[in-house]
Amino acid sequence: MLRNLFLALLFVLLAGTSGWLFFYLASPPTSQSGLGVLESDQNYRIVSFDLPDEVYFAGERIPVELFMTRESLERELIVNTYWHSSTLLLLKRANRWFPVIEPILEQYGIPDDIKYLSMIESGLTNAQSPAGAVGFWQFLKGTAKDYDLEINNDVDMRYHVEFSTAAACRYLLESYQKYGSWSLVAASYNAGKRRIDGFLSDQKAGSYFDLLMAEETERYLFRMIAIKMILENPGKYGFFPEAEKLYPPLNFELVTIDKTIDSWADYAREHNISYKLLKYFNPWLRSNQLRVKKGQFYTIKMPKHPFNITHHELEQRYLRQ
Repeated sequence: MLRNLFLALLFVLLAGTSGWLFFYLASPPTSQSGLGVLESDQNYRIVSFDLPDEVYFAGERIPVELFMTRESLERELIVNTYWHSSTLLLLKRANRWFPVIEPILEQYGIPDDIKYLSMIESGLTNAQSPAGAVGFWQFLKGTAKDYDLEINNDVDMRYHVEFSTAAACRYLLESYQKYGSWSLVAASYNAGKRRIDGFLSDQKAGSYFDLLMAEETERYLFRMIAIKMILENPGKYGFFPEAEKLYPPLNFELVTIDKTIDSWADYAREHNISYKLLKYFNPWLRSNQLRVKKGQFYTIKMPKHPFNITHHELEQRYLRQ
């Protein structure tokens, strides 16, 4: 009995060894690199990217000749390049939402690069943070009300992409009037104006790049710059999103609601769409009803078939308003 068991184990061991040896001989390793690791003969490679000598963001020159600045930017470029799933989703979502955000930034005189702030704040989703900040621009309730975003049991305009973008523009313009620097504006959006004021005063500094701040705030601007570099030249960083697989803009018509809606589910059924689809187009509707006071009205987006339109059509629609 024991002899048979021993022979069986020996057979398994020899079979496994010979199989491994065959695999090794059939696929010999390639040459050694300077780090003492095997170089891959596959197409996939992990590399560091050369940074340009000149980098600008929102019209401001980034001092990449400073080693701390250069290494901070390189960190975010590496992180976002090799965080494949997240960055690919950002590429896809940008195709849908940047045509909505860009004309509003232009209307308020905000540099186009600031659109990347919404991207790193929320990933271009109506996210909600543990602190209660919500929407593309991550407004807290108090700040949202300060900038005229309506919030009640039925609606929360922090989830309204156009309205929240306009509110963010007003906030950003106030910050720029205070600091005169879009890099400091970005820092204050993340950390708050009071904290940035304290950093500037205590450290006798006048530049984002000279401030010692919390790690999240120090990384904030560099994350925006890295995402911009990747989205402007995705192929350089190994991303090849097929145009037809990007998320296209939404196709809708604007409908005025000037009377109370008792049930959005009933409303959706009457218009031959699902409740879920109605809420996707109008995420700022936060309940199954909408109470409308006399003389008040809301504008909702009603999905049209097909549900997508081109960038140009969407841009022209908002520029006409």
